[in-house]
Amino acid sequence: MILRRLAPAVQPLLSVAGAFVVAGVVVWACGGSPLEALSALLQGSCGSSTGLLRTLSKATPLLLSGLAVAVALRAGLFNIGAEGQLILGALAAAWAGHAFTGLPAWVHIPICLAAGVVVGAVWAAIPGALRAWRGSHEVIVTIMLNYLAIQLAHFLVNGAMKDPVSMAPATSMVEPSARLWAAADGSNFSAGFGLALLAAVGVAVLLRHTALGFEIRAVGLGADAARVAGVNVGRTMISAMAISGGLAGLAGAIEVLGVHRRYLDAFSPGYGFDSIAVALLGGGNPVGVTLSSLLFGGLSAGATHMEAWTHVPRQIAGIVQGVVIFSAGARYLKGRRR
Repeated sequence: MILRRLAPAVQPLLSVAGAFVVAGVVVWACGGSPLEALSALLQGSCGSSTGLLRTLSKATPLLLSGLAVAVALRAGLFNIGAEGQLILGALAAAWAGHAFTGLPAWVHIPICLAAGVVVGAVWAAIPGALRAWRGSHEVIVTIMLNYLAIQLAHFLVNGAMKDPVSMAPATSMVEPSARLWAAADGSNFSAGFGLALLAAVGVAVLLRHTALGFEIRAVGLGADAARVAGVNVGRTMISAMAISGGLAGLAGAIEVLGVHRRYLDAFSPGYGFDSIAVALLGGGNPVGVTLSSLLFGGLSAGATHMEAWTHVPRQIAGIVQGVVIFSAGARYLKGRRR
């Protein structure tokens, strides 16, 4: 009985441990030292204050987009479109940060963040509505909308929204009043991490202590049973996807306001896609998602240091992520069958 209760917490740890073992075998097979590589990875991610802040910076968009995927999962939906929602949320925040002038920071920053949240929510509500009203599979629709969002943003930052004084495919810099506080040590750490933690608390409260959260969990456990119990399944699906997209849009807005200070074309290295692994490893739980985002943020922050000091390619961190994705995905599918 005790082992059964501990299993949900132990299985993610076993997935991570297995991933590091596989990566260590690859390093050893290529003539490197697994222990030296691991030591350098840890040193780069949490061995100094700058490394720790860099880890938290990398974890910020992963935490928010991971929460986005997790909310959809709790409703029985698979939001593969967090990348597109994050990109359009970032673009909306960049526009609001440049278009509105003369505002105090306490007004301007919330407007920019709200722009990112609203655009991300609207973009995610489209596949939610199609699933609720037409039965279209949200995985297919969100994948298609990802490409549409990427190409739309590329078109705009090379056209109507392009900075006229820059050769780079980017928008104009946001106003100083729209910028989040950021550390000056080059770590890219900003106040956005605190906002991400507040979002995690908000998601936990939503899912556990509100009527909408109960409906989301009920639909996720069984749409037919929830419908019989009086839950409006279609409305709940749309709401869950909108909340999911809003969180992803917030992640993009924070990257613009706290890190880049404008929208840069292709600024995301795939945060929205990595968030799927973050959510699965975290079991769709806000606490688990927070911890898994810190793990993935540490891998990203420490990989460069590992490569510089041990000449082990940074792609080893990608192997760890890949193994985690496979194991976490297998656990999710097994749980869905049950």
